[in-house]
Amino acid sequence: MKKQINKILPLAYGKYFNAYSLIAPKKVANDAFHVFCTVRKGRIKPEQASYLDNFKLDLEEAAGHRIQSYHWPGTKETVLLVHGWESNTFRWRNLIKKLREADFNIIAFDAPSHGYSTGKHLYVPLYEEVVDHMVKKYGPKHLIGHSVGGMTIIYNQYKNPSSQVEKMVTIGSPSEFYEIMEHFQNLLKFNNRVMKHLDDYVQNRFGFKIDEFSTSKFARSISKKGLIFHDRFDKIAPYHASVAVNKSWEGSKLISTEGLGHSMHQDDVNDQIIAFLEA
Repeated sequence: MKKQINKILPLAYGKYFNAYSLIAPKKVANDAFHVFCTVRKGRIKPEQASYLDNFKLDLEEAAGHRIQSYHWPGTKETVLLVHGWESNTFRWRNLIKKLREADFNIIAFDAPSHGYSTGKHLYVPLYEEVVDHMVKKYGPKHLIGHSVGGMTIIYNQYKNPSSQVEKMVTIGSPSEFYEIMEHFQNLLKFNNRVMKHLDDYVQNRFGFKIDEFSTSKFARSISKKGLIFHDRFDKIAPYHASVAVNKSWEGSKLISTEGLGHSMHQDDVNDQIIAFLEA
């Protein structure tokens, strides 16, 4: 029954957007955007709490949200971990183990609407505000982002570059906002008129058109050293996204894998991250 509802609900939204886009285009665009960025998963589960609760640092006030931060102390440089969509800090547990063994100072946090943090929605400009708060407060030398988190750290260093940040790692990250929105359109089956209204909404609210938000373009201005991981068969974020980012980002290296999936928790990946940070 739940599976049937999950299939029917997106189509119902699409029909609503199509029907009312002629009558109330601004309202439809606002509604469509909020459906797009509504977070449905990623809160802390009991088995995750037993691990994370021991390392809670603070409730940060950032971007109008209360953001739960975490700290694993170390004597070496500070690393900031930025998780992906409908996830939380627990996803970093394998990498955190490796970082602690190497004695890095680790800061992580739950994104708005994820983990222990407040909210119902997440979108990259909001996420960037929180990342910027964390970068300015904790002064990390290294940023590591998974999926949308990787997209966000690139946007952050394009929009608010920090001279303290020296190295960046992205894992399975998308690049082109228009590709994400096209997937959203295909899922809900709304028409191009609705997409045009969404494009106008995004421009009016954030100052850029949908097709202008591109980390492969943002990366051209980044002078940090970069390590980019992406699996060729990633079913969530397309492999070509990281190929494009690598091509634009001077000083970056792309590591392509096969069969490791989107999450990439494997020891081999984490060992290469440690080696990159220590080099």
